[in-house]
Amino acid sequence: MRKKRAGKNRLKPDPKFNDILVERFINSIMYDGKKSKARYVVYKSFDLIEERAKKPGIEVFKKALSNTQPVIEVRSRRVGGATYQVPTEVRPERRTALAMRWIKTYARARNEKSMSLKLASELLAASNNEGSSVKKKEDVHKMAEANKAFAHFKW
Repeated sequence: MRKKRAGKNRLKPDPKFNDILVERFINSIMYDGKKSKARYVVYKSFDLIEERAKKPGIEVFKKALSNTQPVIEVRSRRVGGATYQVPTEVRPERRTALAMRWIKTYARARNEKSMSLKLASELLAASNNEGSSVKKKEDVHKMAEANKAFAHFKW
């Protein structure tokens, strides 16, 4: 190895729940560096979840994340002029990143009034093992299952 690997960026936990995962999610929701707005959206959606589900918002958020995290995915690998989709396991860090990205993306695509409402609905759906973000995870798993024959190309 020629160079030193870059260190991981350590985040401070968010002020309300004192949780690093929530802070990462706030950072992924954030647009144009407007962190206070992103915080407002996330916290408001947690409040809406508490009203609707009568459960703490952070619990629903963590359940939604765990239901959305993929275990296996396909990666493209070129072997002798052909490209194969090789199923590989997903690292834990990437699992949470993918889950957050999918929840955010599908929340933005929903047809509700505000981002807080959209996010609350998507998180509730994901925590009940339904919704677009969970469907995305299942699609990724199906793709990996279909390409299991190429697993021997993994190295």
